[in-house]
Amino acid sequence: MERTSGEGRNRESERGRVTADTDTETDTRTEGGTESAGDTRELVARSRDLEDEDVSFGAIVDTDAETRIQWATPAGLEVVGRGAVAEITATGPDRFDTVRRRADRLFATLEHDGPAVARPRAFGGFAFHDEHDPDAAPWTGFDAASFVIPAVLVVRSDEGTWLTAVAETADAAEDRLERWTDRLADMPAMRPSGSGPGITDTRRSTSPAEWTHQVETALERIADGRLTKVVLAQALSVELAAELDVAAALERLRRRYPNCYRFLVGHEVGRTFFGAPPERLVAKTGTRVETEALAGSVPRGETPEEDDEHAEHLFASDKVGREHGLVAESIREQLEPLARELTIAEREVRKLATIQHLRTPIEAELDADRHVLELAEALHPTPAVGGVPPATAWETIRETESFARGWYAAPVGWFDAHGDGEFAVGIRSGVAREAEITLFAGNGIVADSDPDDEWEEVQLKLRSILDELR
Repeated sequence: MERTSGEGRNRESERGRVTADTDTETDTRTEGGTESAGDTRELVARSRDLEDEDVSFGAIVDTDAETRIQWATPAGLEVVGRGAVAEITATGPDRFDTVRRRADRLFATLEHDGPAVARPRAFGGFAFHDEHDPDAAPWTGFDAASFVIPAVLVVRSDEGTWLTAVAETADAAEDRLERWTDRLADMPAMRPSGSGPGITDTRRSTSPAEWTHQVETALERIADGRLTKVVLAQALSVELAAELDVAAALERLRRRYPNCYRFLVGHEVGRTFFGAPPERLVAKTGTRVETEALAGSVPRGETPEEDDEHAEHLFASDKVGREHGLVAESIREQLEPLARELTIAEREVRKLATIQHLRTPIEAELDADRHVLELAEALHPTPAVGGVPPATAWETIRETESFARGWYAAPVGWFDAHGDGEFAVGIRSGVAREAEITLFAGNGIVADSDPDDEWEEVQLKLRSILDELR
């Protein structure tokens, strides 16, 4: 459902949106080139090879306050988008399918004359649960599902750097392409990452005593057979000495966590969701699917020997093994009915700057070409961020956690006209607005979990972004 104040209506008159929920559709047409839910007009995309131009992705994101996205993968794909030629929002239990149907309609009329690497894509994400309240702090402006086709897209990969502009007509797309070619040439080639703005205060959503009670509640439900595992999380509100430069913070995260995803979803309302998650939910190209089980963690060691000892503990721990096995088994159960071939690799350790995770790579060959959103819906939430069984885990999360999860631990990523795409799990993340940011982290609770140990592990995960703010 579309919610607009007078100020919001003025914003939408500039960029427009396609909104949809389970009951109603609201259409807005604009000069800026946004498709309405029932519209059949064409969109046109034009692309240009930027060749050897050194493009500063951070500068593109930070030039002004309009809609902006940034996406980067461990494999080296980097994307930044500005503006919204179309926006799709959805609510309710059918939000994955609603987004897919709206996007299919948009992409069916979109003409693109460039290479596949520069193709237009829809970027965005979902709330953790369909009961998401978009008015709950700090998630104002974030719908239960929201995707944009950026008006301007810059893509960098091993196939080069490409600029793509999308508009309602070929002339408008070519004009936008020319204007942005000139703008990129005038932007600084390098963007110093600097240091964080400094922290003046922090406020926890959960005290140690409250956390102990939450974990004990979960353990009681595990003991009586209602639960096998549940992931409980905490939020940390951080007041900064100055407004956060999110693009610069993301660059610092890139340097510290080069093997993680990086994402940024910024809205005109002034809030930006960003993070550096280590976990892929799903990637799909044609009928080939890649995902992973990522559960169980220990700190990095002070010495190589201590580091190896911690890694060995991951493999040897019965608790970690059971927790990790639940995640891998859940993924197998969801993918097996959709696949003609499924491969589960050996467990391995993924080492990050401050933490090590137990990881199992999983690949599948689908029995038919399916949309990546269908796969994302089937897999989310994995037991790595939700629990087993899912319904009881969500009930426990809702009853015990003292903050709104919003988009935390939910799918964030992109898809294209062919239904290919890639989604990360929105963990190691935060929501920033001016000089305040809310961070999130959680941990899996199983039969022999200790509240104090789980508390320490959550604090370790919060450090991934907290350290970049100091």
